[in-house]
Amino acid sequence: MNQQKGKEFADATWRRRLQTRLQSLGGMAFDGGLTTNIYIRPKRKMSFRKVNVIILVLAVALFLLILHHNFLGLSSLLRNEISDSGIVGLQPIDFVLNAPQHGADERQEEIPVVIAASEDRLGGAVAAINSIQHNTHSDVIFYIVTLNSTADHLRSWLSSSTLKSIRYKIVNFDAKVLEGKVKDDPDQGESMKPLTFARFYLPSLVPRAKKVIYVDDDVIVQGDILALYNTPLKPGHAAAFSEDCDSASTKVIIRGAGNQYNYIGYLDYKKERIRKLSMKASTCSFNPGVFVANLTEWKRQNITNQLEKWMKLNVEEGLYSRTLAASSTTPPLLIVFYQQHSTIDPMWNVRHLGSSAGKRYSPQFVKAAKLLHWNGHFKPWGRAASYTEVWEKWYVPDPTGKFGLIRRHMEISNVK
Repeated sequence: MNQQKGKEFADATWRRRLQTRLQSLGGMAFDGGLTTNIYIRPKRKMSFRKVNVIILVLAVALFLLILHHNFLGLSSLLRNEISDSGIVGLQPIDFVLNAPQHGADERQEEIPVVIAASEDRLGGAVAAINSIQHNTHSDVIFYIVTLNSTADHLRSWLSSSTLKSIRYKIVNFDAKVLEGKVKDDPDQGESMKPLTFARFYLPSLVPRAKKVIYVDDDVIVQGDILALYNTPLKPGHAAAFSEDCDSASTKVIIRGAGNQYNYIGYLDYKKERIRKLSMKASTCSFNPGVFVANLTEWKRQNITNQLEKWMKLNVEEGLYSRTLAASSTTPPLLIVFYQQHSTIDPMWNVRHLGSSAGKRYSPQFVKAAKLLHWNGHFKPWGRAASYTEVWEKWYVPDPTGKFGLIRRHMEISNVK
C-alpha cells in the first residue's frame, strides 16, 4: 500500500517536472499522457516585430511631413506680410529676408534702420539705402516707411539686381494718425508732409527692436553703420542726436531768424507756455535727421505721447517760431528731449550740404565724413546741389522711369 502511494507520488512529481521542462523547451502541455502543441510565442514575436517596423516607418514619415510643413510655414512667414505693429495706420505690407552677408557661424546683432520714402523723393531713399548696405558687413534690415500708393513703385525699384541683397520691410504710414496734431502751413512746404513725422512712431514701426537708427532720405553713408549703432546712450536717455553747435557743422544764417542753431530759432519764446518750460533760449538745438534711439527707454517714457501732446498744443496755440525755416518735426523733439539726450559723433551727420548751391566743405572733409546730409532746399537729385557726384555714386536708376535726376546740363541741352 505504501509502495503504491509512493509510486503515484513519484509519477505525479515526474509529470510536473516533465510538463515544466516541455513548456520551457517548446510550450508543450502535458495532460493525461497526451501532449498538445500550443506553441504560439514565435508567431507572436514575429507579429510584434512587424508592428514595430510599421510603427517606426509611420513615425519617420510623420516626422518628415511635419518638418516639411514647418519649413514651408517659416518660408512663407519670412517672405509675406507680417502684421506686428501696435498702432492703427502703421502696418507692415511687405517683408523680404535674404541671407545676411556675414558667415553662418557668426552671430551678429541685427541693426534696424528706419527711413521714410515719399514718392517724389524715392530716389533719395534708395541711394541712402544702397550706400548703407554697401559700406557695412553687419546684418542690417531696413524699415522703409511710405504711403500705400508708393509701395508698388518702391518694391519694383528694390527688386533690381543692384539692390537684391537688401533685407527690408515696407511699412505703410496712414496720415490719419496725425489728425488734430498738424495744421496746414503752406510756408512750411516739405516739412509738413505726413512722412516727416514717421520718426515720432518708432516703437510702432519696429515693435520688437530695443534700439534703432533713423535717417532722412537725403543722406549718404560712407562709414560702417555699425559704428553709429554702437553710439553709447546715457542712462535715462531715449535718443542720441548731433547737436547744431558741434564743430563739424557750420552755423546757418536764416534770413530774418538769426542763427538757426539754438532753441529760439525753433520756438516762440513770447508764448507763456514755452516760457514756463524754463528752457534757455540759447540752448544748442540738434538735428533730428539722423539719430539713434533706445526704444526700451522711449516706450518707458512715453516719448510718442509726449511728442503728440506738443503737436496738438502747437495747433491750438502756435508755439513754433514764426520764422522757422527748418523741419516742423524739430520743435516738439527739442522740447521733449531738452537736456535729456546723448550725442552722436559729429562726423556721423555732416550736414547743410543742401543749404546753398555752393560747396561748404573741402573735398577732403567730405571724403572723411561718415555720413553726408543734404538738409536744406538744394537736394542732390536736384539741379543746384553741391557734391552731387558723391551722391550719384550710390544712386540706382528707377526701372519704371518715374523718377529722374534734374541737372543743369539737361536744361542747357534742351534749350539748344
